[in-house]
Amino acid sequence: MKTYTAKPNEVGKKWIIVDAEGVVLGRLASIIAMRLRGKHKPLFTPHIDCGDNVIVINAEKVRLTGKKKDGDIFYWHTGYPGGIKSRTKGEILEGKHPERVIEKAVERMLPRGPLSRRVFKNLRVYAGTDHPHEPQKPEVLDVAAMNSKNKR
Repeated sequence: MKTYTAKPNEVGKKWIIVDAEGVVLGRLASIIAMRLRGKHKPLFTPHIDCGDNVIVINAEKVRLTGKKKDGDIFYWHTGYPGGIKSRTKGEILEGKHPERVIEKAVERMLPRGPLSRRVFKNLRVYAGTDHPHEPQKPEVLDVAAMNSKNKR
């Protein structure tokens, strides 16, 4: 018996829309990463991009449990001496680009490499409810209804 391997032209990509309002960040990111990768499909092939295109709306209304709003800190360095900067997840969610919290969480759940970078481009995150992807007719994925722990 031979193992089936999907070809890139055999993969059917769908558009999925996810509402992040009130959903716990880590649970949301793991479901999005699985959908981007294509692991929910029976024809999953590890070296092929067989995942779907995912649209996330209401990114600023995502929930953080425990003390993660103040305790989790993102660091970066400006390149100058003494130029280490930091920002908490709470500050990012209340700031100009709240969608970056979801993007970072999903990016860190994907494996590293060229395929992961290509798969990550299939994710679109928007802070509000408006998005320019209505012509693609996205299907609604209700993450909050999948498990009672997803929405707190």
